[in-house]
Amino acid sequence: MARQWSPDDVLKLASGFQPACVLAAAADLDLFTGFGGRQLTADEIAAQLQTDPRAMTVLLDALAALELLAKDGQRYSVPADVVDVLTPGGRTSKLAMVQHQANCMRRWVELARVVSTGRPADRPPSIRGEAADQAAFIEAMDNISGPMAGPLIASLPGLSFRHVLDIGGASGTWTIALLRAVPGAMATIFDLPGVIPFAKARIGRAGLADRVRFFPGDFYADPLPKGADFAWLSAIIHQNSRQQNRDLYRKVRAALDDGGTIAIRDMVMDATRTRPVAGAMFAVNMLVGTPAGGTYTLEEIREDLEVSGFGQVRLWRQGEAMDSVVRAVKIA
Repeated sequence: MARQWSPDDVLKLASGFQPACVLAAAADLDLFTGFGGRQLTADEIAAQLQTDPRAMTVLLDALAALELLAKDGQRYSVPADVVDVLTPGGRTSKLAMVQHQANCMRRWVELARVVSTGRPADRPPSIRGEAADQAAFIEAMDNISGPMAGPLIASLPGLSFRHVLDIGGASGTWTIALLRAVPGAMATIFDLPGVIPFAKARIGRAGLADRVRFFPGDFYADPLPKGADFAWLSAIIHQNSRQQNRDLYRKVRAALDDGGTIAIRDMVMDATRTRPVAGAMFAVNMLVGTPAGGTYTLEEIREDLEVSGFGQVRLWRQGEAMDSVVRAVKIA
């Protein structure tokens, strides 16, 4: 049965951006970290962060109304659970992901223009700057993948490999989960030179540096390093057109040992392209953020793999978000 929409339902949906914008502004300013465990007035935090005092007062009151801050008289403080989630050193920090979502939101605002022109939105840097945005993106990928990586890898039946090639794996998160699942295996991480240091740091902290080699490059322009029998393509295909994916699959095939396997973690849509809901929303994210990216059905992924020299394509794991996995084997 179709949902019945009331005027209040529509207006509530239309105003849903407001709390997100308040949170995004606080994250871009790294406001919660600025408190440093203290109770501060609006003037004090404004002076510390070099912002306008009146505007800061309005933002702080909005955050207090959302219960992201506590207010006592004219002083504000950050609750302990918010410190955990929204500061860099928090035990369950998701600050980088919130900062990344703020960048996404700025592009989503241009959705009507994107639909009208067919061109993605502009990508101006946040107030934190382009380098900080890139760092937040890499950290955000670990924010979202870290909790799921181990359980997802453990759920893949029959997982076995000698050497995994993690393509675009610079957060290092999935390499860590894969190597922990297959203790005797080795790994190669291939990604852009500027982000390889992030992976080296995380792999080092995980105590796996002796099992991982790092190969800088651009998979749109460069061949992939050879020597792997298993390729892990994680949250990559949605940023590409189908032709770009075919080109990439052919590079993967050329790099893999004979009989090697490719595994693709991504959204996998049903035939209607409306389920999972997260996939339909993510297609919008790709529309505003990339020239030709999107989310794909299993049949589309199968067809693109088969024309690129892979067979035995199957859905290895079905999920409701970025947690489905498609598996295929290199055909001689």
